[in-house]
Amino acid sequence: MWLMTTPSPRNARVVVTRLGGPEVLQWVEDELPVPAAGHVRVKVLAAGVAYADLLMRKGLYPGGPKPPFAPGYDIVGDIDAVGPDVSEFKIGQRVAALTMTGGYSRFTVVPAMHLVVVPDGLDPAEAVSLVLNYVTAYQMMRRVAKLSAGQRLLVHSAAGGVGTAALQVGKIDGLVMYGTASKPKHSLLADLGAAPIDYRSEDFAVRIHELVPDGVDCVLDPIGGTTWWKSYGCLRRGGSLVCYGVQAAVSQGKLAAGLGFAALGITKLLPGGRKASWFNVKSTRDQHPDWFREDLDQLLQYLTARQIQPVIKEKLPLREAQHANEMLEKSQVVGKIVLLPWE
Repeated sequence: MWLMTTPSPRNARVVVTRLGGPEVLQWVEDELPVPAAGHVRVKVLAAGVAYADLLMRKGLYPGGPKPPFAPGYDIVGDIDAVGPDVSEFKIGQRVAALTMTGGYSRFTVVPAMHLVVVPDGLDPAEAVSLVLNYVTAYQMMRRVAKLSAGQRLLVHSAAGGVGTAALQVGKIDGLVMYGTASKPKHSLLADLGAAPIDYRSEDFAVRIHELVPDGVDCVLDPIGGTTWWKSYGCLRRGGSLVCYGVQAAVSQGKLAAGLGFAALGITKLLPGGRKASWFNVKSTRDQHPDWFREDLDQLLQYLTARQIQPVIKEKLPLREAQHANEMLEKSQVVGKIVLLPWE
């Protein structure tokens, strides 16, 4: 027997109907999903828009879903129905989840084991910004690179959702930071504690070696293609390159993504004590679910104490998901875009 409140009789979602550009996103109304054993249904109050959504929509995300599907990698909402064999959560609790898909919905079903309770009083739009972006940055810096105060960090796409999260976590950790972004975004990077580098007019690798002749301790790189190879060259001995995205695949195609992964493989054969690795937050969550809960709990504590402040570009109604995707695809976004399904 599953328990529920009395929600709207139908669901509404934004669905990828076929692979392609933002125009393939369509508004769909259908039946409410019913949670199976071990699952809950969440009334979604805020859903993040992520670069991974774009990659899935274009068929460029490794292991991604086939249409039709609703994108949406991260959500915050209230539990409104509980399936069998769920005892640790109850109706009305506010929770966060890393969903990978399904977030562009008014209601979505999530395994109970993937939920993290959200403290009272937090803005759902700010809380959802932590689930994918901040956990990704936090785990790359603390779990993978294991950075400590005084070490030097280069962040690519530093004005984006993960980039701004990394700079805020890095400030807490006492890191010396550098960030690449277009010129109009440099004041934001400076405010977040990073020395900005204009990737359009400067060669970031040359600039880093001017600023730090012996290299940085870590590079966070979501771009892919030949950028990974150049980022590896920015490391000092013992440094760590953490790759977590293939933005080049959107602008340059699958070949660019393939070249990036080939370069990543070659770096593992090189001497010099430098490391390069691929990071995926969902895979890490599945392998170490305790890490995900611990790290998101810590970030929620930082947010409650206002030690971090998510940079939110736009809060848009769910019906404007197509516009949100267009902005992200055109690199018009500073920080995070959040969809609000009930506005």
